[in-house]
Amino acid sequence: MILGLGVDIVDVARFEAKLANASGLRDRLFTEGERELPVDSLAARFAAKEAFIKAMGGSHDFGWHDMTVPASEGQTPRLELSGAAARLVAERGISSVHLSLSHDGGHAIAFVIAEGGVA
Repeated sequence: MILGLGVDIVDVARFEAKLANASGLRDRLFTEGERELPVDSLAARFAAKEAFIKAMGGSHDFGWHDMTVPASEGQTPRLELSGAAARLVAERGISSVHLSLSHDGGHAIAFVIAEGGVA
């Protein structure tokens, strides 16, 4: 059963400008393993985190580092949760968080489905 659904789209050029102009933003938004990725990949990861927040109905008490999208060349992308985000997922009975990412034409998009319970 679908317990949450979220989608987000990011303009890559605008996102790149924000990263360049806001001191420390890259460190606030991304975990150490994510930070050195190309900007289109960072934009897709930001979209994934925003989509997850939407699927949960808001950010509650979790932070940007409670969500990470590890580099997974040639594999299905996945969202790894820790801290308050992982606790919220457990409290809601969510057993799977599905993630789809894409970037093309200067945009990055992410789609998240939170699944759990009995259909």
